[in-house]
Amino acid sequence: MKKQPHDNGIPPTLAAVGSLNALMCTVDAEVDARQLACPLPLLKAKQGLRHLNHGELLRVLVTDAASLKDFVSFAHLTGQVIESFYVQDGCYWFVIRKQ
Repeated sequence: MKKQPHDNGIPPTLAAVGSLNALMCTVDAEVDARQLACPLPLLKAKQGLRHLNHGELLRVLVTDAASLKDFVSFAHLTGQVIESFYVQDGCYWFVIRKQ
């Protein structure tokens, strides 16, 4: 796939749910995976989800851009829902609803 001039490397699935809501919504748990290299942010997120009940929200903070596609694939394979996503100052914010 050829990169378009406006393409910032954000997978379309995440771009579609991009919202400041990822920063401001109330969540049930938060995982700070900043400064961790792939695959550790995803592993930390999986651990965080393990402690939540169905329907609860987990916010994950990540700085490794390589993790973006991993989170999309993980959600697709496991049925988790990425409710919102936001990028601010090199930090990626995910809000994931446990299914």
